[in-house]
Amino acid sequence: MSAAPKSPRRRAREFALQGVYQWLLNQSALTSIESQMAEVGGFDKCDRDLFLGLLRGTIGNAADLQVGFAPFIDRQLNELSPVERGILLMGTFEMVHRPDTPYRVIINEAIELAKGYGGTDGHRFVNGVLDKLAARLRPEEFEANQQQRRAARAAKQGGGDTPA
Repeated sequence: MSAAPKSPRRRAREFALQGVYQWLLNQSALTSIESQMAEVGGFDKCDRDLFLGLLRGTIGNAADLQVGFAPFIDRQLNELSPVERGILLMGTFEMVHRPDTPYRVIINEAIELAKGYGGTDGHRFVNGVLDKLAARLRPEEFEANQQQRRAARAAKQGGGDTPA
């Protein structure tokens, strides 16, 4: 069975992560990264605007973004793998600068990137950090989501109490 085709937005995030990764490793110029990514097969199927926004925004704000997620990591920044660091940078950028994207979507996309490109349990680490960050950056949205989860659990547990 083949995997479902990737959405243009998922592809944009993958290409942006590759660009951020390249920047983290060798500080390549943004214009160079953009032109290299545009030459990679499948780039024409990505959401170019999202790709450019994520890549430019993440690299341009990297120092501030790192300050944002640093309190929620259990090691020094330089001890993070470049993949985890890139995903956390991008996820933090989206939470801060793209309020139209629900935080759960941002976290789910980050988890998928970590599963596809990161280490064995990198997705769990990314999930934990971004979940804590969401509680701080988007408290109203986070609490509403938590209330929905509690209500769903209560409904599931109390399912046998409905009259016949």
